Amino acid sequence: MRIAKCLGTVAAVTIGFLTAVKAETAEIRLATQSDLSWEVTSEGVAFAALKGARFEESYMAMVRLPAGLVSPVHAKSAGMYGIVIEGEMVHLPDEAVVGEETVLKAGDFYEIPAGLVHLSKCVSQTDCVTFLYQDGSFDFFPVEEKHP
Repeated sequence: MRIAKCLGTVAAVTIGFLTAVKAETAEIRLATQSDLSWEVTSEGVAFAALKGARFEESYMAMVRLPAGLVSPVHAKSAGMYGIVIEGEMVHLPDEAVVGEETVLKAGDFYEIPAGLVHLSKCVSQTDCVTFLYQDGSFDFFPVEEKHP
């Protein structure tokens, strides 16, 4: 009897959850590559918004870095989560030793915690494209590089 009551509760919660999810996801949203609208910064980095306004809230975007681009050492106030789509990228914390780089290729994942001082590089001969989710609004705080 107790198992039946638990199963009934689980079923009720599941139905409630599915009803709530259905209400929030009433239709499938698709975006083909030709639908993307790229906004290019003065540094040549391009953003194509997928969801959210990046300067106001958490967001998802496709990001394209020019081949050979090395970002300034910087930090961000929100966490970043990405999957490389094209090209080869490297992300290094500021204190990393040169030569210990892990090259990320298509399908590889990265996470850069909020506040971590780092640099990012597109090390391939072609542009790097990544899917990016940032759990807060976009910002960029350059950090003066350390000199020996």
